[in-house]
Amino acid sequence: MFTFLNKVIAVSQRHICPRPLEEQVYRIAENGISRLILREKDLAEEDYLRLAERVLRSCERCGMELTIHNFPNAARELGIDRLHMPLPMLTAELCAEFETVGSSVHSAEQLAQAERLGAKYVTAGHIFVTNCKKGLPPRGLDFLRDMCERANVPVYAIGGINADNAEMALNAGADGVCVMSAIMQM
Repeated sequence: MFTFLNKVIAVSQRHICPRPLEEQVYRIAENGISRLILREKDLAEEDYLRLAERVLRSCERCGMELTIHNFPNAARELGIDRLHMPLPMLTAELCAEFETVGSSVHSAEQLAQAERLGAKYVTAGHIFVTNCKKGLPPRGLDFLRDMCERANVPVYAIGGINADNAEMALNAGADGVCVMSAIMQM
């Protein structure tokens, strides 16, 4: 599937999985991917926490690194020191509290803000056409190249990434890629 697995981060989307997400984790790991951001933006915090508990058990069994998205209290409760926050919710305090905090950015201004707050990495996108952003034109490889040139932290390309185009994102300067549909549907 991907030839550079150490540069791939899986991003969850349980609604498109052919099996429960905690089972999908094993399939992801079998394909050599060792990092997962538990995104699941539609869940309330309590429901997210219950899902995160199950997914964490699966991740621990197969040696996958789990990053909590959007819910710092869930990360605290589960003892996870990796957090991915939407930029409007990112704070310097969270960046200081957790070992690794990332954020999603969509412009040079947002990149600068995430870096000022202390983000250790950013996801930049969306790069290619994706069902997650139906009707929104992708920002493209020139955008990604510009973000990578400006960044002082690792930049991961996100949005429409698959085995056919991931190398283009890496060649544009990305430190890695985030993959949702291609990983969640396998």
